[in-house]
Amino acid sequence: MNALETAATPTPDRPLAGRVALVTGAAQGIGEVTARRLAADGATVAVNDLRETPRLTQLANELGGITAPADVSDHAAIAAAVARAEERLSRPVDLLVANAALEQMGDFLEQEEAEIFDQVDVNLTGTYACIQAVLPGMRRAGGGAIVVITSIWGITGWPRAAAYSASKAGTISLTKALGRELAPERIRVNAIAPGVIDSPQIEVDAADAGMTLDELREMYAGRTALKRVGQPAEIASLVAFLGSPAAEGYAGQVLQPNGGAQLGWA
Repeated sequence: MNALETAATPTPDRPLAGRVALVTGAAQGIGEVTARRLAADGATVAVNDLRETPRLTQLANELGGITAPADVSDHAAIAAAVARAEERLSRPVDLLVANAALEQMGDFLEQEEAEIFDQVDVNLTGTYACIQAVLPGMRRAGGGAIVVITSIWGITGWPRAAAYSASKAGTISLTKALGRELAPERIRVNAIAPGVIDSPQIEVDAADAGMTLDELREMYAGRTALKRVGQPAEIASLVAFLGSPAAEGYAGQVLQPNGGAQLGWA
């Protein structure tokens, strides 16, 4: 066995060795932490965000991966980005983390049509486009794993976040449908529906509520059984699990790391 083959051989410490992962929305928050975790577990990671930025380039360099900038709501752009990544790495993406998201809060009657459909285009059809872009390569490789990052609000809904909640509910249905459709091809599709995670996204919630971040964290924590908000690393660990051989029995599932929030979330 040569050095390259050795590096690509999974081990208990590097269960994703030899895998190529694409993480969308990887410039910050859950996406960045997930990209770092997958790289630590041995995967070669392509990091995606809206555009090529020094931050995205630095992250790719730190992880020994590559950048794959594109707007996920632009189907042609994300397809081209995936094609370029696969050409540069000389192999297909076999682990997709569909994490890119857009949240805009507002009164239901006051949200403009563009705001509504921007969220649907990124959160739902953007996820659809990412899966369509990686699927041919996974089929050529004989299998793969897709992890969709959805939201507790896609399950429970949330006031002043109707479009976001509806789009995230759509990703849950998409996961369940594709989980059944693609499982016979050894392509596993699963989702993670986090509760509140201490990431940049909650800044939108705080601004809409007129609270400081600390006040919002305290409020959200009080609505969970564990009395705490989640951390990005917790979601990253679930992604790593779902992308690994240890999760070969999972298809069309929605894992819900929410601290017991559904016991009384609304």
